[in-house]
Amino acid sequence: MKSLLSSFFIVISSLISNLYLIQYCDALDNGLGRVPSMGWNSWNKFACDINEKLIRETADALVSTGLRDLGYKYLNLDDCWQKSRTFRGDIVPDKNKFPSGMKALADYIHERGLLFGVYSSAGFWTCQRRPGSLWREDNDAQQYAEWDVDYLKYDNCYNLSIESETRYTWMRDALNKTDRPIIYSICNWGEEDSWVWGPKVANSWRTTGDINDVYQVDKKQDPRKCDPCGMLEILDATVGIEDYSSPGGFNDLDMLEVGNGGMTHEEYKTHFSLWAALKSPLLIGCDVRNLTAQTKEILTNNEIIAVNQDPLGKSAKLVLRKEGNYDIWAGKLSDDEDGLQQSVAVLFNRKDTPQSITLPFALLAPFFGKPKTDEKHNALIILDIRDLWLKKDLGIRIEEITTDEIPPHGVVVLKTTLVMWENYEKDRWSKTHGNIAKNKKELLLHSSRFSRNRHHRVKGVIME
Repeated sequence: MKSLLSSFFIVISSLISNLYLIQYCDALDNGLGRVPSMGWNSWNKFACDINEKLIRETADALVSTGLRDLGYKYLNLDDCWQKSRTFRGDIVPDKNKFPSGMKALADYIHERGLLFGVYSSAGFWTCQRRPGSLWREDNDAQQYAEWDVDYLKYDNCYNLSIESETRYTWMRDALNKTDRPIIYSICNWGEEDSWVWGPKVANSWRTTGDINDVYQVDKKQDPRKCDPCGMLEILDATVGIEDYSSPGGFNDLDMLEVGNGGMTHEEYKTHFSLWAALKSPLLIGCDVRNLTAQTKEILTNNEIIAVNQDPLGKSAKLVLRKEGNYDIWAGKLSDDEDGLQQSVAVLFNRKDTPQSITLPFALLAPFFGKPKTDEKHNALIILDIRDLWLKKDLGIRIEEITTDEIPPHGVVVLKTTLVMWENYEKDRWSKTHGNIAKNKKELLLHSSRFSRNRHHRVKGVIME
């Protein structure tokens, strides 16, 4: 009997899929998500234990802590807010948990300068067996619009084995038919290569299974198939798919665990830094009513947030990995106010012991539009460096920079501003410049004059 029912559902699903695909062919065009979403989500800390009092207090805390003003504007309910459906198919919120209803809750949130998000699943039920939205897309999307919802997280449970792109496209089209701008975040756990088709369907797409509040779950598992996933597995699963992110749609590395207690302070800084540089949505997952000083320090670092919210929308990429030792991730940023090119570099210590890491500037060539150096070519590269965690200008450096010792599983995040990049053939380099070490002081002074003449924002000159 179960086999017959399953076959019946698959046949019906296929027919409905074809009808939908005939009717709707357009890509996502909601004008939203030009930078990654920032806000708060209830699941990581509270799971199903949510109610109206908690959500209202969270809204107040996002304002009083200053998080809203830093960009954390979406307040999103995850699973368990809904209870059932009416006879005509409308969703019924859990009245014991949300006695005032969704519209009143949305009004409360909007009055505080925040935006309101809800959750459903592209399946018959949600993951916690509440009513899902499969085949109810138009009805549910219209209800969300009537409640003034601003964000939909759309999960993947009980999906009847219908192709992901098809199911998620149905809800995309339903949302587009409303008059309400609603960020569309799909959560199909990275199945069926969501990053390939996600950009035409949603504003963000999950790339792996659910995050857990741990640094690493199992070093032997395939990161792309992790379930559960630690922070490290999700990071490693992102290698090779970074370029699918761009303004309008971003890889979603899952919600932040910062502040929930399962990782060290340095690991949380790494988690936040890499999620920011990789242009993942930054959705806080801890109790913002009771932030520790350390948690607040991480979540409110405006210079790391600025990397995430950079309007260019370019994800950092893995540019160097010394297996089991360290990573260097780097990406292009918007030009500064003087038109000078900028990039970001995240130096990540994967070891269980402290170590220094050297950033060779030649690794940044693609982000400054420069050819790579090779056995026949060299480059004179001068950059102005700022440490985004120390919030300190490190000055002008030539060729490379070596960090102080980085704690185990910790990071240094550097914003680099291009002062000079001159490529030479190696034999010409030796004839014209000789040993660069002998000319370092002269080159530094030259770069300083060059910067002032070109109105570059250079804070100082450091001689090693």
